[in-house]
Amino acid sequence: MSLAKALKKAASASLKKLGGDVTIRQVTAGAYNTTTGAITESTSDTTIKGALSNVSRNQVNDLIESQDKLLTVSAGDLTFVPTTKDRVVISSIEFKIIQVVINEQNNTPVSFDLILR
Repeated sequence: MSLAKALKKAASASLKKLGGDVTIRQVTAGAYNTTTGAITESTSDTTIKGALSNVSRNQVNDLIESQDKLLTVSAGDLTFVPTTKDRVVISSIEFKIIQVVINEQNNTPVSFDLILR
């Protein structure tokens, strides 16, 4: 087993024990409605475990605000890489993903840090 696979497995196991339920809502743009001028969206929900915390003071900058949240999820629990188009639902509250930080080992995603607003 490679180091990347072992780290991905360890991240998944620790978040399953210590994390809470979160839903990653993958948003895909659909067809353009010429009557209303709107683009339809389709969503696909994936419920996994994640660790939620506040952003630290040294992370606050022009993009990240002090009231934003940091969600860490295991890459092994997802079949896709989250993007800023996707949403996160925690305790019936929908958050926007502001930034995605991919933690990698040997070009293999181990975990994702999602900055939420």
